[in-house]
Amino acid sequence: MESSLPDLEAILLVGGQGTRLRPLTLGTPKPLLPTAGVPFLAHQLARARSFGVRRIVFATSYKASMFEPVFGDGSAFGLSIEYMTEETPLGTGGAIRNAAEALGSGPDDPVLILNGDILSGHDIGDQIRTHLRRSAAVTLHLTEVDDPTRFGCVPTDDDGRVTAFLEKTPNPVTNRINAGCYVFTRSVIDQIPRGEVVSVERQTFPGLIESGELVLGYADRTYWLDVGTPAAFVRGSRDLVLGRLASPALPGPTGEYLVLDGAVVSPEAKVQGGSTVGARAVVEAGASVMGSVLSDDCVIHSGATVTDSVVGRGARVCAGAVVCDAVIGDGAVVGAGNELQAGVRIWPGIELPERAVRYSSDV
Repeated sequence: MESSLPDLEAILLVGGQGTRLRPLTLGTPKPLLPTAGVPFLAHQLARARSFGVRRIVFATSYKASMFEPVFGDGSAFGLSIEYMTEETPLGTGGAIRNAAEALGSGPDDPVLILNGDILSGHDIGDQIRTHLRRSAAVTLHLTEVDDPTRFGCVPTDDDGRVTAFLEKTPNPVTNRINAGCYVFTRSVIDQIPRGEVVSVERQTFPGLIESGELVLGYADRTYWLDVGTPAAFVRGSRDLVLGRLASPALPGPTGEYLVLDGAVVSPEAKVQGGSTVGARAVVEAGASVMGSVLSDDCVIHSGATVTDSVVGRGARVCAGAVVCDAVIGDGAVVGAGNELQAGVRIWPGIELPERAVRYSSDV
C-alpha cells in the first residue's frame, strides 16, 4: 500500500459540535474526547497512516483552535497535518471543498475523506485500490447493519455502482448504509461550489449519480461504530481496550482495563469490562467499575459502582453511589447513596447532595 501510494492525502472532517454528547463536548470537541486513553482522533490517525496516508488536512469549525495544540504538525504521528477552518459551517461538501485548498494532490489522484466520529475496521487500502481500479469519481464505504430503518440506505447494482441515496424509511430496500469514509478523485472535489453550504449526501453524491458519473459502493461487515451518543462513545472506548477493534494508538496492551500514568487503583477494587482509568484517577477499595471511561483526576470512592458510564475530569462519585449508563460532567460530585441511570447526564460542576436522586425505594 505504502509503495503504491506514497503521497496519499486525506481530509478529516472534525467540525461538528457533538451536541448528542453534551455535556462532554461543552468544553472539548468530540474528536478530542479521551477514548481508550488517547484523544479519539489518535486512533483514526494511526489507522490512516498504517494504510499509507502521509498528509492529512483537518477540516475544523467548532472549537477549531483546540486541535493544533494536541496534534501539532503531525510529526509525532508520522504525518504532516494542516488545519483549515470554516468561519461558518459549510456542511460536509463545503467543508471538503474548503479543506481541499490545502491539498497538494493532482486532479486524478485519490483523496481519502474521513469523518471524525467513526470507528471502523474496514480495509481502507482495499477501498482505495478498488476506487483506482474502477476509475470511480467517488467510492463510498458502505456497512451492513441489522436495523437499517435508523439510517438512510444506499442501494447498489450488481456491479457495485451506487444507484440512489435514500432517506430513512420503515421499509428500506437494503441493509447497506453510508459508513462515512469516502475516496474522491481530486478533480471531483474541485467541482463542489466554493464557500457555499453543500451536503455531499443530499447534493454531491445524488448529483454525480444523476450525471452518470461512477459512484461506487465498497461494502463490508467489519467493525463499524458512530460514536455520536454517550452509549456509543463508551462502547467504542470499551471495544478498543478489549481489542475488539485493533488500534495502533492504544497506549497499552488490550485487556479488561487500561490504567494511565499516575492512576491509583486499589487491589480491593474491581475494574473490568474494557474500562479506562484516566491519569491520576483514583479507584478506592470496594469500588466497582465496569465497561466505563474514567477521565483524568476523577475519584471513585469506596463502595461506589460505575457501569457503562463516563465520569468527567476531576469528578467524584462518592461512597455507595450507583452510576449506570450515565454521563458525569467535569468536576461534578455525585453524593453518597445517589442512583443515576437510564442515560442521565450531570452537567459540569454540579454537586448532588447525598441521596438526592433515587431509582429504588429503599432507604
